[in-house]
Amino acid sequence: MQMNEKQFSMIQDTLRRAQAHSEFYQAKFREIGLEAGDIRTPEDFAKLPFADKADLRNAYPLKLQAVPDEAVVRIHSSSGTTGMPVIIPYTRKDVDDWAEMFMRCYRMAGITEKDRIQITPGYGLWTAGIGFQAGCERLGAMAVPMGPGNTEKQLQMMVDLKTTVLGATSSYALLLTEEVQHRGLRDKIALKKGVIGSERWSDKMWATIEKGLGIELFDIYGLTEIYGPGISISCSQKNGLHYWDDYVYFEIIDPATGQVLPDGEYGELVITTLQKEGAPLLRYRTHDLTRLLPGSCPCGCPHPRHDRILGRTDDMVKVKGVNIFPSQIDQLLQKVEGCTSEYQVVLEKEGSKDKMCLRVESDVEGSLAELEERVRRAFKLKIGILIEVQALPVGALPRSEKKTKRVIDKRYA
Repeated sequence: MQMNEKQFSMIQDTLRRAQAHSEFYQAKFREIGLEAGDIRTPEDFAKLPFADKADLRNAYPLKLQAVPDEAVVRIHSSSGTTGMPVIIPYTRKDVDDWAEMFMRCYRMAGITEKDRIQITPGYGLWTAGIGFQAGCERLGAMAVPMGPGNTEKQLQMMVDLKTTVLGATSSYALLLTEEVQHRGLRDKIALKKGVIGSERWSDKMWATIEKGLGIELFDIYGLTEIYGPGISISCSQKNGLHYWDDYVYFEIIDPATGQVLPDGEYGELVITTLQKEGAPLLRYRTHDLTRLLPGSCPCGCPHPRHDRILGRTDDMVKVKGVNIFPSQIDQLLQKVEGCTSEYQVVLEKEGSKDKMCLRVESDVEGSLAELEERVRRAFKLKIGILIEVQALPVGALPRSEKKTKRVIDKRYA
């Protein structure tokens, strides 16, 4: 999407603040001999260096901070479990802006102050739960701040409080769907909508949750480094996610070359914050794979759209010399009759050779051996290598209250 005059003006303000107050950006600009004043036109924007999570980890704990300590009202940290954590400070304005964006997301989903929103993502350093709640309170709806886990209590509150909206990761939404069906609670719940995010999810999982709970789902996107969830959401047209381009500027680049790609082409999403005070970010490489969608949306929302997240550039694994993305497996299983959306990949070494076992679940009666053979043939045809397949009954694979781990690589353990 072409940068407009107002966005460029906000980027210039951000540049000046970053150079004046951010230890991280002072060092980054010195390294390449760049001054904020060198960016005079939108075309000059491409001169700015990229940043990624490794850079942010090296800025631990608070080198990203671009305001005095007394202006910081909160910190959050990324949800990753490996490496040095990324600490993001927030000012009062940052917190308010995030709540505003999340309220817009709820409104985009047709949620109003009359709704009761059950919030199941985690609270604390992770941004998810508190983002869902801040947007809910800004909207004026009733928040039911459950947090993760305790499925028994979740279902009790859902039934007794007549929850109308579920906020969750896709993995936990699936677990709740299966429990509602298993316990025969479908007629006792009042759910109408679900706002689901934090991980990539397949069309098959989407359909399973919608049908199982009898609700309409909306895909929400965000990351801790850029406020948290709520910077974009799908609309009723289910044709991409609208992002709030008065707060964030999106680019799509070729992950190998860093070249900016035209609208409609898939690549890596790069985000620049336009108003963030506590920890502004310029050209932040998210490693999320998507594309910008050209044209206007039939829903009438004027904000631009990006496509659903296909996966991450660092999700790729190499097996027998072939690059494999989990999104490819999602798409493959979607076309194999008898498979659910759930799967698990286990990678091991057999001597000097790679061994891959794909575990899938069957949702129909019949021979598991026949399903294994169908998946094996489909995998060879689509991805090009022979693998082992293990078919299991529904529910045999682990369910998660947070994000489901799809690939277990034991080759280098």
